[in-house]
Amino acid sequence: MSDRPLSVAVIGAGPAGIYAADILSKSDIKASIDLYERLPAPFGLVRYGVAPDHPRIKQIIVALYKILQRGDIRLIGNVTVGEDITIEEMQEHYDAIIIATGADRDAPLDIPGVDLEGCYGAADFVFWYDGHPDYPREWPLDATEVAVIGAGNVALDVARMLAKHPDDLLVTEIPENVEKGLRESRVTDVHVFARRGPAQVKFTPLELRELGKVPDVDVIVYEEDFDFDDGSQEAINTSNQTKQIVTTLTDWVMREEEFTASRRIHLHMMQAPVEILGTDRVEGVRMERTELTGDGSVRGTGNYIDYPVQAVYRAVGYFSSPITGLPFDDVRGVVPNVEGRVIVPGGDHLPGVYATGWIKRGPVGLIGSTKSDARETITHLVDDAKAGKLERADDFATGGEAMMALLDDRGVRYTTWEGWEVLEQFEKTLGETQGRERIKVVERDTMTAVSRGEEHDGKLY
Repeated sequence: MSDRPLSVAVIGAGPAGIYAADILSKSDIKASIDLYERLPAPFGLVRYGVAPDHPRIKQIIVALYKILQRGDIRLIGNVTVGEDITIEEMQEHYDAIIIATGADRDAPLDIPGVDLEGCYGAADFVFWYDGHPDYPREWPLDATEVAVIGAGNVALDVARMLAKHPDDLLVTEIPENVEKGLRESRVTDVHVFARRGPAQVKFTPLELRELGKVPDVDVIVYEEDFDFDDGSQEAINTSNQTKQIVTTLTDWVMREEEFTASRRIHLHMMQAPVEILGTDRVEGVRMERTELTGDGSVRGTGNYIDYPVQAVYRAVGYFSSPITGLPFDDVRGVVPNVEGRVIVPGGDHLPGVYATGWIKRGPVGLIGSTKSDARETITHLVDDAKAGKLERADDFATGGEAMMALLDDRGVRYTTWEGWEVLEQFEKTLGETQGRERIKVVERDTMTAVSRGEEHDGKLY
């Protein structure tokens, strides 16, 4: 290896990308690291995928903030790789590229009726209420009865945000347009559907317990949806998390008090979606009753139940998007790789290209998995560097300066870490005027102008 630092680009400034950059920066090889982000602000799904009433989860941002605040990892935001600059151009100026773009769209639900008006992807709704700059400022909330299909934390987030009263969200950082939209909501009942039983749902215990604490919202669980087989009992006996979830659900179903809240969340289990009903727009959802087969999986029974709803939210998982210039598995929704080394058709490693996070393994696992993922990927990158597989000529231009010059030439208004600190303070100042910690700036052009100290809509930031 030469004495010059390895020049590395990380694409995606969410937890996966930041952890990978951090682990590389602490490895036993010298590296110059540039962190590219499509949005003007960093932190990915922690900023734009976590419900605003979950401040504990958002504390992850504090840890990520400390990593980037050190200054040894350069943030280059508001840059879309594949459009503003190409993978080929990056390969000319970096020794290695790490793909950490995560999962940014809804996984498909292949049943009739998903194209009806009133059927939405949960990810789209999450991005709306989290103030994602690339999503509409308004959201249709004219349904009184809503179905949420899915049995994970995103389904619970969507149900809770639909049912929760806006006044109870004013302590959070929800944008003003979201508060206004939620105040106009007509929802009274949200039905959450899980295909399997109480021992198989994918909620975390904390998320589930918090659902029962939402003011003026009753959580209703149905006794006929409870069933356990040998696989269920094994899961309860071997997983404390599963045991806690089953205990909470059982406690709820055994309650005898009357339901008096103005809004209700109904948790249905042992029901699989068959069809979304309606002619021009959603009028209902048809579910098939399922039964456990012994190992915790289920099969259909041929018994159907129709629920009258006017909107359906698909919360069946996230799905990654391809990057122009890189291979992509359209079925699994990942960049093909072996332990983080990106491969081309035929199985050969694409030299100098790596993946980490959900774009590497699919949208499963929490922050702990993301860290171990990054560690595996960086271990292979470091091994390849030591083996001389990543080096270029000594006069090879280091990435950041060359790429920022190219972005300047193209008029791309990229943002920096210093710009993010300015934007963050701006959001906190907006919040102070209403006694809140922060109010998110939503519009991309405004975010960029604030970050760069530019003029926008007649204002100089």
